[in-house]
Amino acid sequence: MITREIQLAAQITGIPTPGHFTVAETEVAGEVLVRTDQVGLAATYLELMRADCAIPVPAWQPGQRVGVATVGTVVRSDSPELAVGDLVRSMTGWSEYSAGPASGYAKLDRGLFPDPGHHLGQGPTAYYGMADVAAVGEGDVVFVSGAAGGIGSLAGQIARCLGAARVIGSAGSPAKADYLVNELGYDAAFDYHDGSVADRLRELAPDGVSVFFDVVGGAQYEAALQVARPGARFALCGSLSSQLGDAAERFPKPDRAAAEARNVELLPFSCYHTPDQIAAWQEHFGTWLAEGRFVYPQTVVEGGIEDVPAAFLALLQGSYRGNVSVRLS
Repeated sequence: MITREIQLAAQITGIPTPGHFTVAETEVAGEVLVRTDQVGLAATYLELMRADCAIPVPAWQPGQRVGVATVGTVVRSDSPELAVGDLVRSMTGWSEYSAGPASGYAKLDRGLFPDPGHHLGQGPTAYYGMADVAAVGEGDVVFVSGAAGGIGSLAGQIARCLGAARVIGSAGSPAKADYLVNELGYDAAFDYHDGSVADRLRELAPDGVSVFFDVVGGAQYEAALQVARPGARFALCGSLSSQLGDAAERFPKPDRAAAEARNVELLPFSCYHTPDQIAAWQEHFGTWLAEGRFVYPQTVVEGGIEDVPAAFLALLQGSYRGNVSVRLS
């Protein structure tokens, strides 16, 4: 079968542009044929498009399909494990159809979540970082940077469900800060462009922060150090503040001396997860949704496969809130 897909036209060395992507026609064949219904978007994919990719997995090459998480529907199957009409998740990427062995597709329960796009969220990262790495519990005062994004918008709610006493978030605009408080249940939020981040944190957490969940790095990390309680845990998930810079800027070195002086635990962690970690997230996510304790923040962009790169570039510029996916028409 001939399908359309998005390929990397050239590896990215600076600011990504539409010219880094191209639409191509290719033939797909395999044990099962799957129509792509939604593709997930996440800022972390940018690193895999770079010539100097620092993630310990092979970077995508020019002419290669961008291979990200998708959900789709089986339309043809020669496997007893998958039937026509089954909902599946895979890493087959930005294409209208995919095909391959049944083992490359994970069957999903259509009734588990309200929408298939819920399977594309960054919940496993947020849950693992907040529950296992930072070990949030009763009485913690939690600060989440980049709190309106795909990971942060889940992390703050997870902290609340795990018993945190106060949850504070930073975002890139007043509207996003209001969204965190009024829709996602943050106790307080602020626009990080609005004055000193450290001063805002001292105002909102006068007794200090015991947990910092960081997806931004840079100045917000430095500010969190200034207001950290002794023994605070810093779950370091990303460095979005410098993601479009060169290699040195994209991976700034945390100030270990300041952390040691304040007895702060620096806990960097990977976004790659085991089946047990994914299952733990899905169990808690489903329960919290059913109990009405959790809001799934998402932006669904409607369009064709040719519209996916533009949506990805818009995500990198902070145009969306929550977890972002493209539902293919």
